[in-house]
Amino acid sequence: MTKYAPMYVQAAWLTLRLGVIGILCSLLIGLVCAILQYYRVPVFRRIVRIYIELSRNTPLLVQLFFLYFGLPKAGIRLSSEACAIIGLSFLGGSYMAEAFRSGLEAVEKSQVESGLSIGLRHGQLMRYVILPQVISTSVPAICANMIFLIKETSLFSAVALADLMYVAKDLIGLYYKTDEALLMLVISYLILLLPISLAASWLERRVRYAGFGN
Repeated sequence: MTKYAPMYVQAAWLTLRLGVIGILCSLLIGLVCAILQYYRVPVFRRIVRIYIELSRNTPLLVQLFFLYFGLPKAGIRLSSEACAIIGLSFLGGSYMAEAFRSGLEAVEKSQVESGLSIGLRHGQLMRYVILPQVISTSVPAICANMIFLIKETSLFSAVALADLMYVAKDLIGLYYKTDEALLMLVISYLILLLPISLAASWLERRVRYAGFGN
């Protein structure tokens, strides 16, 4: 276990790097989709709904296979890392969109009307009135989605990425040390996810839901 620990460390950095990039892209996609739904833009709203249903009702593994094995049939070749990031962003964006949408719907209409009545433009209203409350309300769901997406990175080994799962399966296949390899895999994911979980709990306690008197 000591001999092959550096392999897990290297794989953990790859997993964390791809996971962070995918989460950031997911947040951006989710926010844009939620805003389009909030303002009820006719054509884009329908496209967003189709995207969310397609993304949430297809496994990430199928999406990765489509990107890595299917697109080359159409002449589009992507690297393993690109497939991993696109797949994670595609999946995570739909979950983040629902988290932001619930936050947007929680904002009282009276606050929106008050902002418009004092002359705020829609962009200013979104920036100074709506978004701060949306982020405050959506923190628990966003943090849960972040942990979920980090765990989903265990599927990256299916597209030939040397992530944590790939290293564990490789060592099991070479040396048949199943217990040791899986134990190190569990410890690696625990080291990755425990700080995120603790930070999320701290953030949830620090951020209060928007309301009078808070």
